[in-house]
Amino acid sequence: MTRTGLERVARGEVTSLRGRRVGLVAHPASVTSSFEHASSVLARAGAQIVAYFGPEHGFGGEAQDMIGVGDARAPDGAPIHTLYGDSFASLSPTPAQLADIDALVIDLQDVGSRYYTFVWTAALCLEAASALGITTVILDRPNRLGGVVMEGAPQRDGYRSFVGLHDVPVRHAMTIGEIVTMVATSRGIAREALEIVTMEGWDATRGWDLPWVLPSPNMPTLDTARVYPGGCLIEGTNLSEGRGTTRPFEIFGAPFVDGRALARDVVIEGATLRPLTFSPTFHKHAKTVCGGVQVHVIDEARFAPYAAYVRMLAAIARAHRADFAWRTERYEFVDHVPAIDLLCGGPEVREAIDAGADVDAILDAERDAVARFGEERRAWLLYPR
Repeated sequence: MTRTGLERVARGEVTSLRGRRVGLVAHPASVTSSFEHASSVLARAGAQIVAYFGPEHGFGGEAQDMIGVGDARAPDGAPIHTLYGDSFASLSPTPAQLADIDALVIDLQDVGSRYYTFVWTAALCLEAASALGITTVILDRPNRLGGVVMEGAPQRDGYRSFVGLHDVPVRHAMTIGEIVTMVATSRGIAREALEIVTMEGWDATRGWDLPWVLPSPNMPTLDTARVYPGGCLIEGTNLSEGRGTTRPFEIFGAPFVDGRALARDVVIEGATLRPLTFSPTFHKHAKTVCGGVQVHVIDEARFAPYAAYVRMLAAIARAHRADFAWRTERYEFVDHVPAIDLLCGGPEVREAIDAGADVDAILDAERDAVARFGEERRAWLLYPR
């Protein structure tokens, strides 16, 4: 079994935190394979936790997506600072919050998609801590989707946001430690400002061999993580992405969607589309019967989630031109840029779907950009590929 960075601390293999005043950036999935939380592991290792920091969804993981979280107090009396409030500035720790800290320890479980904001929380923490001469310590964890297959072109100027602060593919095939190493390099941050407690035994071709703890309210299972690099695109539309159901991102649709036609007309390699009706208990189309599909992944090696959901969006837009629409509300602290463009990293997918064009041409061009990134990322990899 993979030994995460936290597992190595728990086993006594890491002694650099002993006697140091630390801030801990963590969430409910910051646990060992026996479900001991990072807070107790660090205390046993001799660290003095003087502050806690919660990313999007909060330190306890209670908040829904894009809901600001307030500061609180932990049972031990230490402050819990939010790193997801009501502005972009709230995403970074402040100098006052870092004032009494020798090291900022980050233990966050990512799911392998650029949209999932925990990697960008880690990047912003590194930048804030390094500016004050504070060391950032990353306790590395596996990428649920493995470390080999990538999808979806890196974004570019004008399309960076909290769902992609630095230019990586949608399915990036990197660990949080590798991405933060990339950020440190691109920002010219001194090497001594970042310490990575690497994993042992992780097989990048396999991805995941640990117990699953949901890292956010709508990432309940490994199946959710499989589809998420595509399923999150639904957030950029007026379709329900399945929030308010027990299978978010796997289930999606809207009152106007004909799930049977979608399942009949779109063939997804490595997956079966099962038509269904559902009624979300909250979020988009709450308490309204929706038509749609559930995406059942039957062969993960052949399933390409980003391409699959782009094709399904194109099919729905063609079939329901009068009802389908792109999200226009503010998204992740960005105004005046469509959410779907922020998610895709540019306007090409939206423009192609609006024009009724073949999205496969866009997907082919994105594969070329991904291949170029694959060559660039070699400098930041911490594990064999």
